[in-house]
Amino acid sequence: MEDRISIDPKIQHGKPVIRGTRVPVARVVGGLAGGMSYEEIMREYEISREDILAALQFAANLIENQIFHPLPMAV
Repeated sequence: MEDRISIDPKIQHGKPVIRGTRVPVARVVGGLAGGMSYEEIMREYEISREDILAALQFAANLIENQIFHPLPMAV
């Protein structure tokens, strides 16, 4: 994943992007969540299937390392 995702404060305000592009990881994941196919994303953003998988892995790692606090129960 590290060879496909980069974070540089000079590119997209430091948001994680597909290395060598200005395509944010969030845009790739959001496109998939919105119903775009891998092929549509690859064509639209000129990235590879491996780039898409790296974006998904990056997002999964963020979620896995996030600390969640339970919401109080409504009474």
